[in-house]
Amino acid sequence: MNKLANLEPKQVFHYFEDLCAIPHGSGNTKGVSDYCMQFAKDHGLTAWQDDAWNVMIIKEASQGYEDAPTVILQGHLDMVCEKEANNPIDFEKDGLDLRVEGDLLSANGTTLGGDDGIAVAMALAVLDDDTLQHPRLECVFTTDEETGLLGANAMDMSRLSGKRLINIDSEVEGIFTVSCAGGMRSRCTLPAVYEEAEGLFYEIAVEGLLGGHSGVEIHKEHGNSNILMGRLLCALFEEMDFRLGALEGGLMDNAIPRRTTARICVSQENDEPLKEALAKWDMIYKGEYASSDPGVTISYRPEGRKKEQVLTRGSASKLLYLLHMVPNGVIRNSMEIPGLVQTSLNLGTLKLMEEEAHVVFSVRSSVETEKEALGSRLCHCVEFLGGTYEETGSYPGWAYKKDSVLRDTMVRVYERLYGKEPKVEAIHAGLECGIFSGKLEGLDCVSIGPDMYDIHTPKERLSISSVKRVYEYVLEVLKELR
Repeated sequence: MNKLANLEPKQVFHYFEDLCAIPHGSGNTKGVSDYCMQFAKDHGLTAWQDDAWNVMIIKEASQGYEDAPTVILQGHLDMVCEKEANNPIDFEKDGLDLRVEGDLLSANGTTLGGDDGIAVAMALAVLDDDTLQHPRLECVFTTDEETGLLGANAMDMSRLSGKRLINIDSEVEGIFTVSCAGGMRSRCTLPAVYEEAEGLFYEIAVEGLLGGHSGVEIHKEHGNSNILMGRLLCALFEEMDFRLGALEGGLMDNAIPRRTTARICVSQENDEPLKEALAKWDMIYKGEYASSDPGVTISYRPEGRKKEQVLTRGSASKLLYLLHMVPNGVIRNSMEIPGLVQTSLNLGTLKLMEEEAHVVFSVRSSVETEKEALGSRLCHCVEFLGGTYEETGSYPGWAYKKDSVLRDTMVRVYERLYGKEPKVEAIHAGLECGIFSGKLEGLDCVSIGPDMYDIHTPKERLSISSVKRVYEYVLEVLKELR
C-alpha cells in the first residue's frame, strides 16, 4: 500500500487507495459501504446506511454558510470488474494492484474503478477537511450503479434535504453533463437440451477486441465478441456439421465484450475444413475491424477425441438463430443533437448453462418509447424460439433543465478559473441523476469528473493531474454556492 502517497491531492488519493484495497465490484459492496460508515464514525459525522448498502454522510455548513442551500455530492461505490484473460485476481476477495506511470494511474491487468471510486474519494476528502468553506453537505454513495442503478432505485431519499446535486461520475474534464439516456437490462433465456456426442473437440475464441463502455463508447463501433462469435458459428453451421458443447462471453451487460469462447465437436472428416474456415473468418474479421479493433483474432485449441454432452441440433440452432438475428449496437442517432446516440443496445453477457442459455443486453435510449420498443423486439424474438424474456433495472432518462442556478454557477466558476467555457452536453450513458431527479422534485443536477480513459476495460486509466484540477474546482464551486 501507500503507492499513491506522493500524489496530489494527498487526501483524495489516500482515500482512493483505501477503496482500491477493498473488493467492491457490483453486488459486493458491503465492505466498502462499511468502510464509509466507519469513516463517518471516526470523524464524528452523522451518517446512515440502508439495506442496499447505500450510504449518506452529513457535514454541517461552515461558518458563514449556514443559510446557503444544501448541496448533495454524489457518486457510486461499485466498480466494473474486468480483467485480462490470464490475470489471477479474485475480485470477490482481492484488492487492486495499482500502478503509476507518469500522469496516469491504472491497475495491473484489471479495471481501476476510477469509475466511480474517485467520486467517493473526493467526497471523503471534503468531509475530512475542516478548513473548507461550503454549504451543508449531504454526501451520498450508492451501490450497484453499474448493474442498473439498483442502489439509487432502492434508496429512500426522504432523508435528503438538498436540491442541488453535483454528481462526479463523468469521464472527461471540462464537460458538464446535464442530460442522459434511460436504460434497462434485458435477459433472454432459451432452454438448453443436451445429448452425448463423440468426436474431435475444439475450443474456439474470438478475442483481442477493445471493448469499452456500452453507453459512452457505443458510437465507436467496436466489435462485440458475443455477436462476432454468433456470426462465426452460424457461418460454420452452413458449411459443416458440428455440435455445440459450451459457449460463454462477456462479464458485464454494460461493458462491450472483448472475448467469447465456444467448444464444438466435429467429425474427423471436418477436422481440416474447420481449421480452414476458422482461418478464413479470422482474415474476414481482421479486414472488417482493422480500424476499430486491430487486434481482433480467432484462435482455436484442439482438445482431442472424446465423448461429451453437447446441445441437441434443435437447441443449438435456436440459440444460433437468436445470436445472429438480434439487433446490437447503435440503433438510432439523435436528430436534435448532432453526434448523440439516441437508442442502442449491447449484448453484454452470454452463457450456456446446464438447463438454459442466458443472453443479457444493456438497452439505452433517451426516448422512453424507443427503449420499450427495443425491449419488445427482443421479447418477440426469444419467445418465438420458445424462450423467456425479463426486464430488470429499468431507470429513467434525465431531462435537460432550462433554468439551472447550479449549472450557471459552475460555468461561471469554470470560466473564472480556466479562462474558457466548459462544454455543456447530453450523453447516451445512464447516470443516477435521472433517479435522483425523479425522486426529488425540483432537483438541480450537473455531472462532472476528471479525465478517464478506456473505462470498463483492463486498460482503464485515470489522469492524476486532472483529478487535482477537478477536486480544486469542486472546492471553488462549494465556496461559491453561498
